[in-house]
Amino acid sequence: MTRVYLGLGSNLGDRLAHLRWAREAIATRLQVVAASSLYETEPWGYAEQPAFLNQVLAVETAIPPHALLTFLKAIETALGRKPTFRYGPRIIDLDILLYGDLVLETPHLTIPHPRLHRRAFVLVPLAEIAPDLVHPVLQRSIADLLTEVEAGGVTKYHRSP
Repeated sequence: MTRVYLGLGSNLGDRLAHLRWAREAIATRLQVVAASSLYETEPWGYAEQPAFLNQVLAVETAIPPHALLTFLKAIETALGRKPTFRYGPRIIDLDILLYGDLVLETPHLTIPHPRLHRRAFVLVPLAEIAPDLVHPVLQRSIADLLTEVEAGGVTKYHRSP
């Protein structure tokens, strides 16, 4: 079994319900061992859209990386995600952030997530559940990486998940 960290996000419709449904679907095949709080975050990459709800899950799995990506994309499709423009609004977004200490770069999948270290909306919830986790490429802890991003647009969401 490998410890994998997944990023979840939603900014369309009932964001809370979408994240809940995605977590439940993930738990059908992966063992969820930790879940961050929910965070409301400003959009990243394209500002003219609603705020996101984001969360990070730590899971244990034996599913290989590409098969895991296929599983996550199937969950997105089942929830009604439609193709849109890069960084556009979406019902659900599921990303593999880290897969153990694996470093992988293929045309369809890069692990660790290539923008992980620049995104407060991922680093804040990831640091909540795994502050001492070391990024396998940058060789720095998540808590350390978080000190180098502006996290003012990331606030804890105070409704129960």
